[in-house]
Amino acid sequence: MGVLVRTTDVAIREREELWRHTVSRSFVPLDFEFRGPGGFAGEISGEMLGTVMVTEVTAAPHRAERTEQHIRRSDEAGFYKLSLPTSGRVRIAQDGREAPLLPGDIAIYDTSRPYQVTFDGTCRVIMVMFPHRELRLPGDAIREVTARRVFGGRGLGGVVSPMLVNLAGHIDEVGDSHPMRLADNVVDLIGTLYASLLGECADASDSMRMLLTRAKMFIARHLDDPALGPEAIAAACYVSTGYLHKLFRAEGMSVGRYIRERRLEQCRRDLLDPGSREVAVSAIGARWGFADAAHFSRVFKTSYGLAPREYRLSRDVVPCALSDAS
Repeated sequence: MGVLVRTTDVAIREREELWRHTVSRSFVPLDFEFRGPGGFAGEISGEMLGTVMVTEVTAAPHRAERTEQHIRRSDEAGFYKLSLPTSGRVRIAQDGREAPLLPGDIAIYDTSRPYQVTFDGTCRVIMVMFPHRELRLPGDAIREVTARRVFGGRGLGGVVSPMLVNLAGHIDEVGDSHPMRLADNVVDLIGTLYASLLGECADASDSMRMLLTRAKMFIARHLDDPALGPEAIAAACYVSTGYLHKLFRAEGMSVGRYIRERRLEQCRRDLLDPGSREVAVSAIGARWGFADAAHFSRVFKTSYGLAPREYRLSRDVVPCALSDAS
């Protein structure tokens, strides 16, 4: 990973300001409280993987805080951040909860709401940051699992944690080999982890929300199936089609519109993926359920302002969805 900042490159008196400036520019604006004697020391390395930013942070004791004032002044899209310490003890606080993390543990938090990250000593932490839209779970559901400790040594946490450690260790070797698809796989696995945690946290009053989440996850897994529709989704969720439509109406959206928007987003991502550069536009549309190329072109242009072919040509370089935060 490329080095974003190394405080030992500057004089001791300049280190705190360098850290404050670089972290706020690379992630989102934050306030800092530096702790410990002898001057602050820290280093951040990072790489972009499609729309996912993977970083490794090594730093002396300090606290970073995202405040309501930061959020009111912010014009960037919201992001989810996931922290996984590989050494030291880190605390993540958000939504009235605090997660004490030991090496291998995981916690997620949302940059669109206030949070605190505290390094109790010198720590090394892997951080994964991606736009809200990439995680195929409702935002109000994710609010229930922010700042909750996921143990890295058991269950799905025992799968996701070593995967992220290995990803950070080998990301330099990925190169241009399908970065968007790898990013999709990373976020999908994180989504599976938190969907499972949501199921554990749910009670009877959450049943409608959990059914909606289950329906959305089924849709995400079957977007490439031309037969995907309300009947198949309702059957998979063991509800009537009428009740399924009711769940989506409560969010102000029809089932069909939700499916179409998710499919268009997948097409957009494929059009930006260097690994799909030689794939015909019509084939990309067909891959995600748009059998009629003319119809695909029309609905894509309605959503993104350009026809698929024009959209691809206008972006010779894969755009970084995190650039607003850097």
